[in-house]
Amino acid sequence: MGADDVDVAFLLDNLCVELGFCPPLDEKSRLCASPPKDVDSFTDAVFVAEGMDPNEDTRLRKLVRQKVMRAFQQR
Repeated sequence: MGADDVDVAFLLDNLCVELGFCPPLDEKSRLCASPPKDVDSFTDAVFVAEGMDPNEDTRLRKLVRQKVMRAFQQR
């Protein structure tokens, strides 16, 4: 499964509500238009869109990655 099979806007909305990752509209639009194709790249892109280092908080990265992985597996 890859990002082509995922409702990226829904995933980003879910990350915003549940984990507080709410990228600016232009970043959200960019991710929706051209989402990274695998779980790790998508997870990193979410952090970068928030202006964060994806490797700074491993616990938080793990939480985001789990949600991304679930979304990628559901389709």
